[in-house]
Amino acid sequence: MELKLAVADYSFPLLEWEQSLNLARGIGMNGVDLGLFAGGSHLQSDKILESPESSAAEVSAALRARGLKVADVFGIPATSFHQMAVNDPNESSRQKSAEYFQRALEFTVRCGASHLTLLPGVHFPQEQKSDSLKRAATELEWRAQAAKSAGVKLAIEPHLGSIVPTPQEALDLLELAPTLTLTLDPSHFIRQGISEEMILTLVGRTSHMHARGAREGRLQAPLRDNSIDFKKYLDALSRHLYSGWICIEYTWQEWEQCNEVDIVSESILLRNLLRAAQSEGTAPLIGK
Repeated sequence: MELKLAVADYSFPLLEWEQSLNLARGIGMNGVDLGLFAGGSHLQSDKILESPESSAAEVSAALRARGLKVADVFGIPATSFHQMAVNDPNESSRQKSAEYFQRALEFTVRCGASHLTLLPGVHFPQEQKSDSLKRAATELEWRAQAAKSAGVKLAIEPHLGSIVPTPQEALDLLELAPTLTLTLDPSHFIRQGISEEMILTLVGRTSHMHARGAREGRLQAPLRDNSIDFKKYLDALSRHLYSGWICIEYTWQEWEQCNEVDIVSESILLRNLLRAAQSEGTAPLIGK
């Protein structure tokens, strides 16, 4: 398996966007995950998606100048998980979410990228969770088919607070949405004390991966405290002939105490561990 490493532009919120690209290149990354987060990323989704064609031209030019490729476009249209969720029971909200997706897909295509990540939706408490899940599957499946027609893989990231916070629930969603794929971030499951054996059941439907140190009780941890065995994931991805990117995705934010980790240093340390595993095949990757 070719090891294609990327870093997220939204990992470095205190830098200007161009500086985050310079840093990505400076630490040896070939790709970048572009965040389109409402109120929480360098590239503000409302401004970028107002004119996807011109925005993509500007973004692509900046990336080309630094020899970087788009590994993934990660779209989060609102500042809460419920707002504009793909499976909102309110039809008007779902329409806004659909319009966001269509513009994000156009931006992705015009950037020459082939991967788009969305959030999977949430459980709306006024209804049964099974109904929220079915609506999420319906909404995500047509999006996945539309993306496939445009040459893009659509994925969702199972995460804390979502309709699919566990591997089994993610598999239930995938069964209902056969065209959909996953952006797999083990940290969201490790944080809950879920076994890696369970997490690895998702690898076969994984088209993009986020990697960062984590342990039970902490979504993000320095490698000295990390309990994720990254070699297991590399081996599993290789067995499934994985051809996607692995994004080293440390984030600096108050949520889940993620601002207590040295983002730059930990990104470099994890980069080194992943490279060692790829070249040697026997490197210990849990950071202990």
